[in-house]
Order: sequence, then C-alpha cells, then structure tokens
Amino acid sequence: MSDIPGGNDQPDPLDGFDEIIDAETDRDPDLAVIEAGSRTLRTQGGPPEADVPGRPEDPEVDAALREVEAELAGRWGETKLEPSVSRIAALMDILGEPQRSYPSIHITGTNGKTSTARMVEALLGAFELRTGRYTSPHVQSITERISLDGAPISAERFVETYRDVEPYVEMVDARQEYRLSFFEVLTAMAYAAFADAPVDVAVVEVGMGGSWDATNVIDGDVAVVTPIDLDHTDRLGSTTGEIATEKAGIVKQDATVILAQQPVDAAQVLLKKAVAVDATVAREGLEFGVVARQVAVGGQLVTLRGLGGEYPEIFLPLHGPYQAHNAAVALAAVEGFFGVGAERPHPLDIDTVRKAFAAVAAPGRMEVVRRSPTVVLDAAHNPAGARATTEAVGEAFDFSRLIGVVGASADKNVRGLLEAFEPIFAEIVVTQNSSPRAMSADTLAALAVEVFGDDRVQVEPRLPDALEAAITLAEEDGEFAGGGVLVTGSVITVGEARLLLGRG
Repeated sequence: MSDIPGGNDQPDPLDGFDEIIDAETDRDPDLAVIEAGSRTLRTQGGPPEADVPGRPEDPEVDAALREVEAELAGRWGETKLEPSVSRIAALMDILGEPQRSYPSIHITGTNGKTSTARMVEALLGAFELRTGRYTSPHVQSITERISLDGAPISAERFVETYRDVEPYVEMVDARQEYRLSFFEVLTAMAYAAFADAPVDVAVVEVGMGGSWDATNVIDGDVAVVTPIDLDHTDRLGSTTGEIATEKAGIVKQDATVILAQQPVDAAQVLLKKAVAVDATVAREGLEFGVVARQVAVGGQLVTLRGLGGEYPEIFLPLHGPYQAHNAAVALAAVEGFFGVGAERPHPLDIDTVRKAFAAVAAPGRMEVVRRSPTVVLDAAHNPAGARATTEAVGEAFDFSRLIGVVGASADKNVRGLLEAFEPIFAEIVVTQNSSPRAMSADTLAALAVEVFGDDRVQVEPRLPDALEAAITLAEEDGEFAGGGVLVTGSVITVGEARLLLGRG
C-alpha cells in the first residue's frame, strides 16, 4: 500500500487552511485536555449511472432469489434487536473468521454513511485495489448491500453465498437463545463473500450504533465517524454524547480514526475512546476539510484539504454541501488507510483522486430521475438529513414551486422531518410505502396538517397515485414554469418511487 503514487508539485500543505481552522467556532476548550493525550494525523510536508440492479431476468434465478429473500424475511427484522455480538461472533468462529482475512474501513455515524462508503470504495478502486462494500439498507434490491469491485454481486452469487453459509447459520441458531437476525445473516454473507473473492480491502457500514452492531466483529484499520445527530434515540441514547458512546465501539486498538465535524459532547466521547485505545485521530476542520466549493453542472467543484496536502478542482457529481463534507471524510479515510500523514508525507495522486470522485454515484441521494417536471429522489429520513437536503435543493435547483411526496417510517421523528421540509414545499402529498414499519398515510397527514396547514396537504395512500398527483401539481403553472417534485422520507419510499419512475 505504501507504493501508491503521490502527486507532484503540490501546493504547500499549510497554504489556504486557516479558513478551515477559523471555521471551528463551537469547539469546547476542554477538548484540548482530551486531545493532549491522543496522536493526531498532521502532514509533514457528469453524473454516472447509479448501480441499482432490478429483478433477475432469468425466471429460475429470480425464483431462487425470492426464496432466499423469503427465508431471510422470516428472521428478526433490522429494527428488532438484542444488543449483542455473541451470535454473529459464534457464526464467524464456525465459518473460520473470514472477516480477518482482509483489512477494513469501518464507517458509523448518523447520516452520510452510505455516500461516504461509496466514495471510499471509488477511491480505493481507482488505486487498483479490489474492494468489497457492505451497506444498508438497500434502495431496490437486496443484492445492493454486498458489492465487489464497485458493483452489487449478482443474484446468482447472492443465492450461492446464502446457501454456502446456511448450514452454519442453522448450527448457530440451534445453540443460541435467539436465532440469528436478518442483518446478522447478511453481514456474515458479506464477510464470507469478501473472503471468497478475495478482496484487498472491505468497506463496511454499521447498521445501527457500533458497539453491539453485527458488523463490529471486524477490527477496522480505519474507523470513520460521519456526523452524529439524534436518531434511534430509543436504542442509542437521548443525547448526541450518549449516541457517540455506542458509535465509538468501532474504534479499535491502534486504529486510525477519521472524525467528521461533531457536536461537542460527541467529539469528547470519541476522542476519549481514541486516547484509551491509542488510536490516531484526524478531525475535519483541523487535519482535513473542505477548502472551497462551487456549484457546477451536474454537481459541484471542490477543493479538499487532505492529510497530505491540498486536492484542487475535484468534480463531485453529487449535490449539496454535505456531500462535499462526505468527500473530505472519504478522502481522509483512504489517505489514512494508505498511511498518508503518518508514514507518507505526500498526497495521493491528484489525477487518480479526480477520476475516482467523478465516477461516484449515490442512488436515492438527491438523484434526478425525470425532467419536465424535474423529479428528485432523496432518502432523508430524519430531521438532520432533511435539513441537509433542504439546503442542497435550494443550492442546486431553481424551483419556482416544489411539491413534496413524503412517505415515512412510524419509528422516526416525523414531525421534525416535516418541519425541516416546510420552508421549501409549496404543497405536500403524503403517502405510505409498502414496509410494515411505514406510518399510515392518515397518521402522517394529521402531522402534516399541523405543520403545513390543511390547504397545503393532499393525501394519497398509494405511492403511484401520490407521484401522479405531485407531478400534476408541479405542472399546474405550465411546462416551463420551473415546478419540481421531491420524493423523500424513507429509503423504502425512494426505492419504490425509483422503480415506478423506470429506474431499475
């Protein structure tokens, strides 16, 4: 890995970075006490098509995949948890610890995990490493969750992997108080598929939390923490500091830790954990960050400050300031993986970095799937995500009138989500996706009326009807008036809308 080429004739690493440091206006002076005990990484010197598979065309393969999906669905779902890694650890043991056969980059946080994972994957692949990526939830197909070389595994391979681990899953089921869950089995499948490939590095997104998440049977060489906010408070804690305590569980002995900008209480927790395990820390806004960005056709042009220097004029085919910050975090994670800022004082090759970022796709994240009127899909499902999406919409589009289509999960802070979107939606069409976790259209409508007022809310329980109604409303002022539609509220809502609109 140390042979990865660096760029030539790069700017002075210290030039132009004062602005990032000056932007750190909310830092607590007490953090200096914690940071004194930790090592920090400081340097010494057009949108691609989203890779979302549809159903298999071969009827036999499709039938086999449906059978596996049904068997997995018969297990505990992703929202029913027994906070322990004992079952997945037992399964890994009987499988021969496949997750130990490759290095890994482990990613937790509240928002931005999947986008960051995709960027990390793209960067590693551009440097000719074979990658495995495990993310959740999926937008349309369960096979999206396990990727090799930047693409979801085939339905055939997914079925084969499940059948390979199935006997061992049954053995562990028989010995445990609770059967392995849907997510635990999928995690084992991913780790086994990566070992079988084999991959050079795995990029793994945490499902929920960190300490007791099923993915946490790996010891990530690099631990990444994207911004922490309030979500899953019934399981992770009622403050960002409490939530950070759970997420800090992925920080392992002697690891490299990449921290996005965090609330002060969360930063304190994460830095304390880094000190305790002698981890090396890099913090957004200090060791790395976004130096400059401007809106461009199809995305944005950014200059990133990495651990080894500055990376100017990078085209990122994704919308929103938050994606620029995700890119900075992803770049630092890959630099950390390659030892930049520690063993290697030079930045990564700039042309390779540019090529990687230009190829990044993020299905269901500010994704335009139709024009006239423009229909945008975004999987924001909590208030923090909705606020980021609101900012991105205002920056990237010049809608004269925006109609929202919202289908949310009942276990989320739906009022907070609606309040974040209220300033940008002229009207909202509330609906319901097919998930058992979905909030009913009537319940959602009642909340929406409280936030938007009765005259701005329309109820369409079926998503196809909701899309049609929203498009009709957006077209009311004429074909060239600048109306648009934003479909949001849940990854499931976005995935189903994506299928209805002909993507996948």
